[in-house]
Amino acid sequence: MVCPFDVLYDFGGGNGSLPYAGVIFDNAGNLYGTTYEGGKYGCGSVFQLVPNSGGSWTESVLHSFSCKGVGGFWPVASVAVDQAGNLYGTTFYGGDSNTRSSGCGVVFKLVPNSKGGWTDTVLHYFNGLAGARPAAGMIFDAAGNLYGTSSGDGGTTTGSVFEITP
Repeated sequence: MVCPFDVLYDFGGGNGSLPYAGVIFDNAGNLYGTTYEGGKYGCGSVFQLVPNSGGSWTESVLHSFSCKGVGGFWPVASVAVDQAGNLYGTTFYGGDSNTRSSGCGVVFKLVPNSKGGWTDTVLHYFNGLAGARPAAGMIFDAAGNLYGTSSGDGGTTTGSVFEITP
């Protein structure tokens, strides 16, 4: 038996490509997710899909990750949304170097700003000693603490569970 489905949006590369992770809804019915590649700088994006009347969707890139710098790049996990509509996520690489091959990833927060865009803030830099390469989505508890996992580090463990408190 084949189950029917609809394609809501096809990525074209410039706005994102390789959406490995799942998507989430906000309270208004918008979908959010990440792409591993693409975006303005080619190293991933956070996107939003807004439903239109008639069943179509409009895609917007909320944030493009740079392949260099401290903001992290190549997100492979979905984002989480808090009660205020802020988005939280991780990148698999970047965060501590200006080279493409360095950095152990970051936890980031995207906040809608008054100009209609989104402001990116890094909440945590993974250093390889206490976690590295986060590759799974995060969740909130009732108190607003954020939990996630990292896939490994440079020490003697092969992964970690982390908590970020407000």
